[in-house]
Amino acid sequence: MSFANKVLAVNNDLPIRTGAPVHSGKVRSVYWLDAADSARLIRERGYPVAADAPLAIMVISDRISAFECIWRGEGGMAGVPGKGAALNAISNHWFRLFREQGLADSHILEIPHPLVWIVQKARPVMIEAIARQYITGSMWRAYARGEREFCGIRIPDGLQKDQKLPELLITPSTKGILQGIPGVPEQDDVNIARDDILNNYAAFRFRTLADVDRYETLLREGFDVISRELARIDQIFVDTKFEFGYVTNAAGEEQLIYMDEVGTPDSSRIWDGPAWREGKVVENSKESFRQLLLNHFPDPDILLNKDRMPERVALARDNELPASVLMAVSATYVGIAEKITGQPLALPDDPRQEIIDILGAGFGLIR
Repeated sequence: MSFANKVLAVNNDLPIRTGAPVHSGKVRSVYWLDAADSARLIRERGYPVAADAPLAIMVISDRISAFECIWRGEGGMAGVPGKGAALNAISNHWFRLFREQGLADSHILEIPHPLVWIVQKARPVMIEAIARQYITGSMWRAYARGEREFCGIRIPDGLQKDQKLPELLITPSTKGILQGIPGVPEQDDVNIARDDILNNYAAFRFRTLADVDRYETLLREGFDVISRELARIDQIFVDTKFEFGYVTNAAGEEQLIYMDEVGTPDSSRIWDGPAWREGKVVENSKESFRQLLLNHFPDPDILLNKDRMPERVALARDNELPASVLMAVSATYVGIAEKITGQPLALPDDPRQEIIDILGAGFGLIR
């Protein structure tokens, strides 16, 4: 079987029995189970949730997105071999450590396949929870333009590109388009200040004002756990994006939890430690792919300028990348996953059929 066939590029058309339309994101698709199947699985599998909690099947693909577009390679390669399995394995590793160290739980109830999570439906907080330990990326670009306030935080003069910041900074942005919040543009992924959240915590879907402090604590603690563990394998945790939400536990209590993914090459920058000490930045994250795209096309402003989105969409649609590029990305994702977990990554041979077989025979969810 070719690499192209081992890639799960389309993940929203599996014959999983659902009670609502499939939600398909850039990388993951969510199959909402009906009330009967949710209750049956909770009973049969012994999940520690309320008996009537809604469940979902999350299937991760091997698609790769960057600059808000999906990219593909020549020869029918519509994704990156091993990417989905790497992302899930890394997130599973960090979620386990978070639980073991008493931070908070996640929405994951079971992992029946390397590309599949069974999750409890969570009510998301409408914030991209971003933490930065180094000045790079969009923060550096703003700083280089002379801006000295970022997400309401005053940044000192004299910093150099890719320098470690004096302290870990929390620089949130909006998750989705939020309406009616004073001073917050009605746009997805726009920077916001802590005061914006405090003054409008209910609009960001926090249950209480105290939960704003709670999310920041969980973000800092989670960042510290990952940073320490990455340091053990001589990798640097540069910055990251977490997401949070609420679930109801078996006792009927609402809990703030980690959700989506954490500490992955898609959601974080991870730098190679030995290269860093030699004065070079070597990315073990999707940022290396982003930089490749910026260098690959003659007009990188198309990728950076949101006002040129139609051109960007056309660029991704009309250009197949060399297969060698996607295989290099594969090596990055699989390599960092194996470093983090300390074990070989299990790569599916026929992911689509494997998922159908497992969810049919083991869970009775295939129609």
